[in-house]
Amino acid sequence: MTGRFRLLLSEAWRSLGANLSTTIAATMTVLIGMFLLGLFIALGTWTVSWSNHVKRELVVKVYFVPGASAADKNAVARKLQQNQYVKPGSIKYISKEQALQIMRKRAPELVKNLTSNPLGDAITVTPRRAEDVDSLYNSIVRPSKPPGVDRVLDGKRTSHRILQVAHVIEAVFTIATVILLIASVLLISNTIRLSIFSRRREIEVMKLVGATNWFVRGPFMLEGLICGLAGSLLAVLLLVIGKALALPAIDHGLAGDGGDVKALAFPVVSLLLVGMGLALGAIGSGLTIHRFLRV
Repeated sequence: MTGRFRLLLSEAWRSLGANLSTTIAATMTVLIGMFLLGLFIALGTWTVSWSNHVKRELVVKVYFVPGASAADKNAVARKLQQNQYVKPGSIKYISKEQALQIMRKRAPELVKNLTSNPLGDAITVTPRRAEDVDSLYNSIVRPSKPPGVDRVLDGKRTSHRILQVAHVIEAVFTIATVILLIASVLLISNTIRLSIFSRRREIEVMKLVGATNWFVRGPFMLEGLICGLAGSLLAVLLLVIGKALALPAIDHGLAGDGGDVKALAFPVVSLLLVGMGLALGAIGSGLTIHRFLRV
């Protein structure tokens, strides 16, 4: 078994050196594909993380009328605690004094000359899922608003726009990843096909003397694995250089408000790229050599 593997490996290595131009072309094809895929994974996962962060920011605000009793406020809080659309532990009471302090931080020019506090007490609550924001709003105001409640706001227009954008981002990321993987397989297959086509006579002779399909296929698949490994490692190296040079300059612009907006960890991306490079090299070689085995 070990001897056979050494033979296959020596044949693959000899072929790589004898067909240096196609070897470089296949490696560069993997390099470009994996580099673009790495960039896309980083950008795509950051964007999906951002959309999840924004969805977590969606809240429903219940404003009380001035002078609402403590009993009315407690009744609303208990009702929200029992609401199936409310995320557990997300109910937060904001007094009018706290609301005024928040306004002073966010828009000091609007409250600079106020002689009294015009704001009222409120409760903010986060839906269990961002898509439940409408259901949560309806469960509060229908059939009628609870006693002591002035108005309920859920930012319908903003929340719907955020959800639409988030869903589009997730769909585009998934579709584009699949397309890029298919394109990489096709490019690698076409590049390796040139190498195999130049050696079709050798394959025919091996088949005529009784070589099995796997004995013929083995060296080519090893070639694909070696090209895939080399190309993916070079792609990781370029991403490391790009990360070191470009990320500090754009880090402030991409930082999330709460620090929870992040791309997929770079070591994980590197492992994914190496694994995909190996798989694409092997699959591309295996699919291409199949048609040449029919002698």
